[in-house]
Amino acid sequence: MTNSASDVNKMPKGIPYIIGNELAERFSYYGMKTILVVFMTQYVMNRSGAVDPMSDADATTWYHYFSMANYFFPILGAILSDVLWGKYKTIMTLSIVYVLGHVALAVDDTRLGLSIGLTLIAMGSGGIKPCVSAHVGDQFTRAKKHLLEKIFGYFYFSVNLGAAASSLLTPVLLDSYGPHIAFGVPGFLMLVATVVFFMGRKVFIAVPPVGWKQYKNDVFSKQGRKAIFNLAIMYVFIAVFWSLFDQTGSSWVLQAEQMDKFVNLGFVKFELLASQIQAINPLLIMLFIPLFTSFLYPFINKFYKLTALRKIIIGMFIAGFSFGLLAIAQIQILGGATPSILWQFFAYVILTAAEVMVSITGLEFSYTQAPNSMKSFIMGLWLLSVALGNFITAQVSSNLQNYITIGTPTYFWFFAGLMFATALVFMLIASRYKEESYIQNRDEKPKPLSGTEGMVTDMDGVDNK
Repeated sequence: MTNSASDVNKMPKGIPYIIGNELAERFSYYGMKTILVVFMTQYVMNRSGAVDPMSDADATTWYHYFSMANYFFPILGAILSDVLWGKYKTIMTLSIVYVLGHVALAVDDTRLGLSIGLTLIAMGSGGIKPCVSAHVGDQFTRAKKHLLEKIFGYFYFSVNLGAAASSLLTPVLLDSYGPHIAFGVPGFLMLVATVVFFMGRKVFIAVPPVGWKQYKNDVFSKQGRKAIFNLAIMYVFIAVFWSLFDQTGSSWVLQAEQMDKFVNLGFVKFELLASQIQAINPLLIMLFIPLFTSFLYPFINKFYKLTALRKIIIGMFIAGFSFGLLAIAQIQILGGATPSILWQFFAYVILTAAEVMVSITGLEFSYTQAPNSMKSFIMGLWLLSVALGNFITAQVSSNLQNYITIGTPTYFWFFAGLMFATALVFMLIASRYKEESYIQNRDEKPKPLSGTEGMVTDMDGVDNK
């Protein structure tokens, strides 16, 4: 089928449902995650009904182990999707598990409820992550390959719109109404996300599961082994970036508790809750995505060709500076001062710029480097790098307390130095990487989401760069 020029530039019909689902799902996830450390250090109960808060170190360890699990389960979700169920069925089934996790947090404010809730959320949220990202890419034919960068930008924009709204709202709900309401609202939004995704079932382009035999052959083929090996090496280094980034919900919140959170901009005055400062990141993301895509990248490309890997390298270097700023602020805190929360604002500006260059670029890059029958698996492998990053942070927080204590300048200097050293080594590794591009080669026709989820043929087209 020949596509007209107008058709080629149109977004696929299933995209609004995916974006709507992602917006509500990210509201639920980040709303829960934003208040998690505050809940554990101030609100968690024992079985007798008395407040039994965790220490800062214990809360940080719990937080990052949860984040690690949340990014470990994508591998399992990817296998379910690629081998057995397909992306649609996997997303729908695990979304129900996801909702049940929110219910557990909302009704039980003990460590038991926390454990059950976080486990179910990690399984549900983690399991659907690679499927949703890959499902986005599956909606695009080779003729529409040029729209991929734009749609992943939209996708990331929706993620951060939901994150910004929930990061501002749920701390207020926790402070005003307690954990039952604060966790209940994100749970309701996850239910909304599930319904929205279900509504798009008739217009989605569905790539069917390939079955275990074909999947095994693809994964262990020369092409599959090469893709996994090359990307896995790179993801190990990128994991260090995530070990820094995901601390915005742990060490950054704990530092914000010790800062002056009153903001006076002259024309407006307000006071933030410690956990609300996290909303700065998604708000900046929504500003930076069009700024970088439409202006900064084209400008730099006039003088220096910005490949995907070069963007990631620059972003990794930039990330280290944000922790340097926090170290300077922490020196002031230990000296008896109460520095302004604006220190963290500027640190967020730096870290968010790094995120745009590392995370968005890495998401698109991972999709294009994955053979067509391994899209979800490679997305899961990408997300596993986030799990590894959180594992690094959890290990530092729990096992190196005597040397690198959370709440000290040394803690932040350590991670800044680790990021700079990693970026240098990654730059050498990336220079030897040979990029390829795998895009689904088929007509854009919705397939019925039942049985085999619609058979799609001619999926092995490869465009070598």
